[in-house]
Amino acid sequence: MEPLPHPLTGQPFASPVPPGTGWPEDPAASDTPVAKTPASVRRLARGASSERELQARASVCRACPRLVEWREEVAATGRRAYAGQPYWGRPVPSLGPVDDDAWLLVLGLAPAAHGGNRTGRVFTGDRSGDWIFAALHRAGLATQATSGHAGDGQGLIGTRIIAPVKCAPPANKPTPAERDACAPWADRELELTGASLKAIVALGAFAWDAALALATRQRWAVARPRPRFGHGAEATFERPGAGAVHLVGCYHVSQQNTFTRRLTEPMLDAVLAQAAKYR
Repeated sequence: MEPLPHPLTGQPFASPVPPGTGWPEDPAASDTPVAKTPASVRRLARGASSERELQARASVCRACPRLVEWREEVAATGRRAYAGQPYWGRPVPSLGPVDDDAWLLVLGLAPAAHGGNRTGRVFTGDRSGDWIFAALHRAGLATQATSGHAGDGQGLIGTRIIAPVKCAPPANKPTPAERDACAPWADRELELTGASLKAIVALGAFAWDAALALATRQRWAVARPRPRFGHGAEATFERPGAGAVHLVGCYHVSQQNTFTRRLTEPMLDAVLAQAAKYR
């Protein structure tokens, strides 16, 4: 596909974007090691010594053939509304401060085909992102109320947004094998976040289950019976020697929920305030 200009910088990029070619906020370089199997995901995630290194490695992963094919097909064909724009077309790294500790994790599902898969930033460039960034800004956790493109100045404060599956999946439904293959990236991210973490907001049942699985793999104490997802539901994880982490459930910020008013702005604000009690 012929290179197209980035909407902010005007620099031309191929779709998908090769690492290290100057895309705004691209954490990877041309020589960043590439995971091609679930085993190499585990090895490269464990070997990342910093958040920057971890996000770089995650952003070039090719371990799941179905997801690689889909994300790159979407990047090559695009959507009429975004004609003339290049597509990132790679795994989407987490968003948040890399030099300062985060007290809050916002856990989603996976990038949108024409959102994060286009912009290269999680929750950026789609209606779901409009909702979550506006709410984070109202709560004093984001520098801007909107986010359209990587490089637009958006920044998070004490907060990280993580997608348990980093590639856009067909029909927004990753397989269990794809979910499990991607898990080591999030596992290592929690290890690097460390004791500063106090709360996790899970956007939807998929994220709630992912948080429970993350906690189990970290060997945090999880209540029995298994906590059930609900809007405003809570669960507490006890970390040996590091205090508690509190999980708060929230309906996903999908258009299916926001258009039908199953999720409203006050409901989303209330969940962030609920999590902030544990800061």
